[in-house]
Amino acid sequence: MAKSLSHSKITPRRSQDRGHADHGWLNSYHTFSFADYWDPQHMSFGSLRVLNEDRVAAETGFPTHPHRDAEIFSYILSGELTHRDSMIQKGKEGPMVKNKDDFYRMKRGDVQFTTGGRGIAHSEQNESKEWVHFLQIWALPWAKGLTPRYHTRTFDEAAKRKDFVPIISPLRAGPGATAEEEEKAEPAIPETIPIHADLIMSAGIIGVDKRFKYKVGGEDDHVVKSKSGRNVYVHLPMTKSGNAKIRLAGQEDLVLAEGDGAYVSEVNAGDMISVESIGEAEAELVVLDSL
Repeated sequence: MAKSLSHSKITPRRSQDRGHADHGWLNSYHTFSFADYWDPQHMSFGSLRVLNEDRVAAETGFPTHPHRDAEIFSYILSGELTHRDSMIQKGKEGPMVKNKDDFYRMKRGDVQFTTGGRGIAHSEQNESKEWVHFLQIWALPWAKGLTPRYHTRTFDEAAKRKDFVPIISPLRAGPGATAEEEEKAEPAIPETIPIHADLIMSAGIIGVDKRFKYKVGGEDDHVVKSKSGRNVYVHLPMTKSGNAKIRLAGQEDLVLAEGDGAYVSEVNAGDMISVESIGEAEAELVVLDSL
């Protein structure tokens, strides 16, 4: 049964208070401490460690770089971002590269996921003629030294306009997964990307004057292992030139503008978070629900 949020704590995280770095080719806003931005009050939230809202200029990007012991995912808002494994040379992709894990040009609606595990290297380049806008998100895994792995999926835009669409959910086999279960990579929620963390990511596009409700812990009881003390972060990306706004939990003091987010703490599986679109444009947002 759905429950109210009377026991929860909701704290806005305003866009202007985020870390910001403009390198010319990269314009990045940091919700949590990252690179040269450090704030002890904003280090992480549950399993969530990094939430960067990035814009990368045409024909630039992140050259080949390593990752280790982190779950990393990119949510494309506009433009095109090319993922290339370190073994694939630019210009040498050829017709033999059919695996999205090795090479994939991501566009709006795509999510690319990396388990850094014991070590992996890839590049993310904007090889188009326009800027690319995306969210780069890192989560802390439930174990170190995991087998490195990629996943890429496309999520339907029309579905996001009807309700929150689950994007990422925990690996169904959990922390004790066998090598076979790791290879199978079955997520707790079908048609999502599996993550090595007690975390669900969902996304929605809420029309003007419409309201969605997010159910903490997922729609089914089996999705998350930990039912109490969950941490939900809501983020409204800067996609509508400042014309999108949302209101959380029906409270007038919890109105978020583009670039804003909110920490929703002390919530339990089954709690419902109301999100209303009250701006002049539809509101695209992501919800990150973790232990």
